[in-house]
Amino acid sequence: MVLDLVVIGTAITLGPLHNSAFILLLSSRRGARQGLAFLLSWLADLIAVIAVVVLLTGGQPPARHSAPSTAVIAAKLAIGLMLVVYGAHRRHRPPRPHGPPRWAARVDNASWVTAAGLAWLLQPWGLVGAGAATALEADLSTAGDWFALTGYCLLATLSLIVMEMYAVWAPAAAEARLNALRNWLGRNQEQLIVTLSLVVGLWLTAVSIYELVA
Repeated sequence: MVLDLVVIGTAITLGPLHNSAFILLLSSRRGARQGLAFLLSWLADLIAVIAVVVLLTGGQPPARHSAPSTAVIAAKLAIGLMLVVYGAHRRHRPPRPHGPPRWAARVDNASWVTAAGLAWLLQPWGLVGAGAATALEADLSTAGDWFALTGYCLLATLSLIVMEMYAVWAPAAAEARLNALRNWLGRNQEQLIVTLSLVVGLWLTAVSIYELVA
């Protein structure tokens, strides 16, 4: 479970869409405040999903080779296959120009509520679903699994935390470097989405098949 959460959390934190949007928010008039609203909403979404999973399982993983355990593995396999298909589809479709999103022109006047809602909209829900399916295996009677779930939520938010701290501590340097990063993300958005989808999808597919036959 821990390794699966590391792979999924890393893929979430490296996603280009939410990172580009976050940099736009940080470059706005009330950037640090809007960025904090986005960050906290993003983290709260992840925690809420894990909390729902814990409520469903009572903090106890299903018994190995039981029907619930097989259903959990099948769900992970389905998500893995969907990510592979999605990544392959985007890899072979004709390239499309990516301009700035329509809301970018209004970012200076956006409220913290808008920034928080944007975090919810930009969550990579396929990957978040993969994390939720993996969290079903958590045994919360052990401290290790508590740390694993906490670490997953923080890892999936790490890029936002680093950029927010950078923008607060060194705003002048952060603005130039983060804008350069946003331009790079814009140029490589498709490749990043395809790569992350295929890597996580193939990983989950392989692990799930192994768990079904082992």
